[in-house]
Amino acid sequence: MLHTRRRMPLTLALIALLGTALAVVPAGTERRAEAAPATFAHPGVLVSRAQLDFVRGKVNSNAQPWRQAYDQMMGSRYASLTRAPKPRAVVECGSYSNPNLGCTDEREDAIAAYTMALAWYITRDNRYADKAIQIMDAWSAVIVDHTNSNAPLQTAWAGSTWPRAAEIIRYTYTGWPNVNRFATMLRNVYLPEVINGNTTSNGNWDLSMNEATLGIAVFLEDRSAYDRAVTRFRNRMRAYFYLATDGSVPYGPGGGIDTPSEIINYWQGQSTFVDGLSQETCRDFTHTGYGISSATHIAETSRIQGQDLYPEFTDRLRHALGLHSKYQLGTAPPSWLCGGSLHLGLGPITEVGFNALNFRLGIGMTNTQTLTLNQRPAGTNNLFVAWETLTHAANPN
Repeated sequence: MLHTRRRMPLTLALIALLGTALAVVPAGTERRAEAAPATFAHPGVLVSRAQLDFVRGKVNSNAQPWRQAYDQMMGSRYASLTRAPKPRAVVECGSYSNPNLGCTDEREDAIAAYTMALAWYITRDNRYADKAIQIMDAWSAVIVDHTNSNAPLQTAWAGSTWPRAAEIIRYTYTGWPNVNRFATMLRNVYLPEVINGNTTSNGNWDLSMNEATLGIAVFLEDRSAYDRAVTRFRNRMRAYFYLATDGSVPYGPGGGIDTPSEIINYWQGQSTFVDGLSQETCRDFTHTGYGISSATHIAETSRIQGQDLYPEFTDRLRHALGLHSKYQLGTAPPSWLCGGSLHLGLGPITEVGFNALNFRLGIGMTNTQTLTLNQRPAGTNNLFVAWETLTHAANPN
């Protein structure tokens, strides 16, 4: 569900942001906010120092599956030390990447920066840290805006990945003179585009925008932005993943999607609801995978920051992972589910949630486990998911 928007000049956008800083979430869906941490943990976006140390030890001892996952990452184009970043002042992204003016370049440069940051931490080879800095500096020197209908989603995908790279480099490497310019880029170019979320588009948009907001908030140590991301996350989770305890129909996201008929239409016409069903299940599993991935990334970052959201959403996440893994593995869908026809393609998105719920919390997740093991090593979707077997397989930290 895409829409064309009229863009505001950057200064006006910032004014508008300030004017809406206390805006509430959609009517009927507002839930309590949770205070941001008094002291932020760094590095602390998706991966912590303890997690990174665990990974480094496993790779350097040639333990599996981490060594295989590391070799996969290092053999990818994202780990090439000859990579030349391709920054643009204005990245223009239309529906289904038409037009695509810098969209792929931006997303993949962000993944490359994150890849280099991971490579630096594991190898301690300065060349990788310096290459990550080169890529991040190239973009922070140039970019001023994102435009066209996919601007919010594009900003969210790149804005989810940049802070992961930046957190590792900033807090484990010395010698990043332009770090403050990079922080200004995140605050002025990315945060205004994602902080208010997106109520009425398909829910993977809002979750991706939440993920970017939270990661940027951690890097900037912006407690207000952090709180807003968590509030929107809580609202979206119950409007995206169904549980029988929600009632006969899922919660609506608001924004004019409130009645049972409006909600069923929003859920792609699906009128039978079971635990773990997603608002986008009957659209396709690929977009559903984006939503699951962002949800687990947000929960993982919040846990690192000392505010563990997993217990609050354990049932929604475990059922969502289990249901979609079951059908991704080949179980034939019943006729009541999406008319008996599913569009598969979940992607490499199960590792973070599986590690959190199964390995750390001890919850049995047979279908998710089977799919996760079958997909190892999980690579990248070339959008915002990358190398999660490496970073989160059986990671106790």
